[in-house]
Amino acid sequence: MNFIKQLVLIKHGIRAAKSSSCKAASLCLSRSFHHSPVEVNSEEQEVVIALGSNVGDRLNNFEDALNRMKHSGIQISRHGCLYETEPAYVTDQPHFLNSAVRATTKLEPHKLLETLKEIERDLGRTAGIRYGPRPIDLDILFYGSQTVNTDTLVIPHERIWERPFVMGPLVDLLGTDTDNDTIKSWHLLSRNSGGIFEAWQKLGGESLIGKDGMKRVLPVGNRLWNWSTRASVMGILNVTPDSFSDGGEFISIGSAVSRVRSMVTEGADIIDLGAQSTRPMAMKLSPEQELDRLIPVLEAVINMPEMEEKLISVDTFYSQVALEAIKKGAHLINDVSAGQLDSNMHNVIAGLKIPYIAMHMRGDPSTMQNDENLVYDDVCKDVASELYTRVRDAELSGVPAWRMILDPGIGFSKNTKHNLDILAGLPGVRSEIGRKSLALSRAPLLIGPSRKRFLGEICGQPDAARRDAATVACVTAGVLGGADIVRVHNVGVNRDALRICDAMLQRKRKF
Repeated sequence: MNFIKQLVLIKHGIRAAKSSSCKAASLCLSRSFHHSPVEVNSEEQEVVIALGSNVGDRLNNFEDALNRMKHSGIQISRHGCLYETEPAYVTDQPHFLNSAVRATTKLEPHKLLETLKEIERDLGRTAGIRYGPRPIDLDILFYGSQTVNTDTLVIPHERIWERPFVMGPLVDLLGTDTDNDTIKSWHLLSRNSGGIFEAWQKLGGESLIGKDGMKRVLPVGNRLWNWSTRASVMGILNVTPDSFSDGGEFISIGSAVSRVRSMVTEGADIIDLGAQSTRPMAMKLSPEQELDRLIPVLEAVINMPEMEEKLISVDTFYSQVALEAIKKGAHLINDVSAGQLDSNMHNVIAGLKIPYIAMHMRGDPSTMQNDENLVYDDVCKDVASELYTRVRDAELSGVPAWRMILDPGIGFSKNTKHNLDILAGLPGVRSEIGRKSLALSRAPLLIGPSRKRFLGEICGQPDAARRDAATVACVTAGVLGGADIVRVHNVGVNRDALRICDAMLQRKRKF
């Protein structure tokens, strides 16, 4: 249903409920409390909690706070994106990290406040300058559809609407489709006809993101990566005998190191290291076999001086391989199955606290091109919906949205027409995911069309190694359509293509 129509209907419902003593209480803003510590009943409520930190290890403070919430009767269901922001009010202090979460709890409002304050104290927060530095700040933005106004607690939080560093993460927690009556009530509390979205736009909305005062970031390695400044190149290193393009070329440690050195020189930001081929009908290795291929090369690449400031991704669908690779020093995991081929993958990623690339695929490499896996009603919508289901499962397993990277899976469970539709329809993929989660729709988007078979079919080029020009065309279209990372074999020519794309996009943003 159209969002504005939903608001009109719920406003109608509230007036009707009030006129009949709120008998239809499911659509009215439930109880208000004024200047009294009266508590509501202990039915489970959906709440929004904002997080901020600018002292110590800011990200670790977030993770520690979320873990303590989980063990205090506050179950996290959604995460906003992660933002690095300039301090407000008191400006002579370090930059903050900010985000927000949706959660469910049976704690009553004042008990919830008491619990959050206890977590703040446990993490080292003390009384100090108002709006000054703090290791953690936890604020209740919404509690169900209720309003509270007492000496110690005001809900909705009284300063939500003036703070971009609160409104940005709050909007992330929503979808453009309003999914329940509680969310509708939050929109009404904004006192804008367009709800929270209109309130965000009044502050500047998405135009604020990427400027010095507010950056959307992804934590990786020891840094906060602002991926929106330019598109990034992921160079492919296959240490396999049977990959479709370069199988057998880089099996030895010496040849692998030489290849990495060449890709870094040409401008690679990330090296994606794969020890198991995922081409159609590839033979499936065991985790132990994959590790035997992977670890010697991974250790050699990690120790290369050229890899300082670069990132290493490991391409695997096995949680055991992911765990060992991260222990050895890899920074992120690239999973072509988004967890479908190993039920423990999401739990392992959550425990490792690393970025996770989740790709769309149906079946496995041996079945993905079967006829039944190539049937779509609308490929962009269907891929978005199926990929959303996988990443929501990861999020519910403890992988926050701010650690996700999404890949629509060009060449996996798609034919030529499907691949072209996805390349041309990346904004549609994002918007379809955004119907359910704006945070996940704003995750970095990766595409991997490099030397794929469909390019050979279109260009009449059976030799995969001669498809680089076609790859450049795809990469250009993809980045201009919203892709943030491109996974390619030939780094040099694609790096140049991205420089042109970045320059064009920068010019476009100035208009």
